[in-house]
Amino acid sequence: MTLLKDRIVGFLMGVTIFASAALAADAPFHVAVDPGVAVGPVKPVNGVGQPPMVGALDKWPMMHYLKEAGIPYSRLHDVGGRLGGGLFVDIPNLFPDFDADENDPKSYRFAYTDSLMKALDANGVEPFFRLGVTIENWVNKGLPPLRTKPPKDFAKWGRICEHVISHYTEGWANGFKMKVEYWEIWNEPEGASMFGAPFKEYLRLYGTVAPQLKKRFPHLKIGGYASCGFYAGVDAEFVEAAAIAPNMKYFVECARKFLAAAQKNGWPLDFFSFHSYSAPREALRQVRYADRLLDEYGFTREKTKRVFNEWLPFAGLENLGTSRQAAAIAAELIGLQNGPCDVACVYDARCSTGQFSPLFNPLTQKPHKAYWSFVAFNELRKRGTAVRSVVRDEKGKDAASSIYVASARGADGSVAVMLANLGSQEKPFALDVGGARASCPRCRIIDDSRTWKEIPLPDALPPRSVLLVEVKSY
Repeated sequence: MTLLKDRIVGFLMGVTIFASAALAADAPFHVAVDPGVAVGPVKPVNGVGQPPMVGALDKWPMMHYLKEAGIPYSRLHDVGGRLGGGLFVDIPNLFPDFDADENDPKSYRFAYTDSLMKALDANGVEPFFRLGVTIENWVNKGLPPLRTKPPKDFAKWGRICEHVISHYTEGWANGFKMKVEYWEIWNEPEGASMFGAPFKEYLRLYGTVAPQLKKRFPHLKIGGYASCGFYAGVDAEFVEAAAIAPNMKYFVECARKFLAAAQKNGWPLDFFSFHSYSAPREALRQVRYADRLLDEYGFTREKTKRVFNEWLPFAGLENLGTSRQAAAIAAELIGLQNGPCDVACVYDARCSTGQFSPLFNPLTQKPHKAYWSFVAFNELRKRGTAVRSVVRDEKGKDAASSIYVASARGADGSVAVMLANLGSQEKPFALDVGGARASCPRCRIIDDSRTWKEIPLPDALPPRSVLLVEVKSY
């Protein structure tokens, strides 16, 4: 995460609220789903960040929620623990004494991370493994960094990472043969709270370690670098926002430097990861900008996956547990499915009191409303094949900016349609599936007063709502 989040979120929330207010409150919408026209697979954009790490380490009692929601990935960043409590995932936690022999299994402390990895694996969640350290926000308050300075020997750090990967995928040091495909080199190296050195040093780190890991593990995906994001890269509106938070422009400059260096030097880049805490419409524009930027430097989608592995609309304690956040998350999931993103992870799935933990209530250890948006998206994933869906207003114009829709068909002929209304007004709509008005479907809704409640097919989407419609056949 970055310290700019609060300012960025506040500015961009204002943009979206203004846009929603401009929509006609009583405009009818027509949602048309054509199950006969496949548009690709339903993508694993419903990953999460940190999993709910509560309870005894041999129990992990909340992990089952990830399984039940069909979560494909959990990105393991910011799971190390604060100050002296660091136990998990981070390289200094796995290899406590950097001067020790990296080839000796006794130099490693795998036990805590092993427990976490086994719990994820047992629940069908693939770890998305970040090689690096947990954020140290206190650095920006003038306190000294503990672990965020770059390693003193890049080549040795790379060899340590090799052994970590081998432990979890090849069984080295009494390890495992787990499916862990994605290995990310560091996180948000543009800022002092994550990387206590100039960005050019990160380029040197990546340029040393990425070729080393790719040579050793050619079948795995090696990439990075978890960019702070492209808030200033989209258009003049966001350049103006960058005047409020000047580092936004710097984020784009760093991305260009990285991609230029990777192109020039032939560094492996199986995936490029980046972040955004904007409201859905702006975040999805940033995803498209990242896609164009990668193309510009020759990293096409066939060569480099687009990984959006920190995102959250409407962060803030006042939004936790609300239908507003659930609808925004559903809208962004739909937009990511319909756009050029390949993998995505919301920030995050902790059961925590923090404002960036939208899925679980820490007082009850039960799901917030937004969790059920992931359950709804999983119904698309279960069916597997995305199909054409369009939303038109009464004049026949594209109205996707008001109502978000994605649909999928299964091999059994069933169809699932996921809808989200971000607005503050009810939206009358008609739904047809395969050219006919959907009849006798199963419908479940999330809104201000209901959470994943089964209802008859409505003729209007309530404000701040998510609707899943399932049709047995078409």
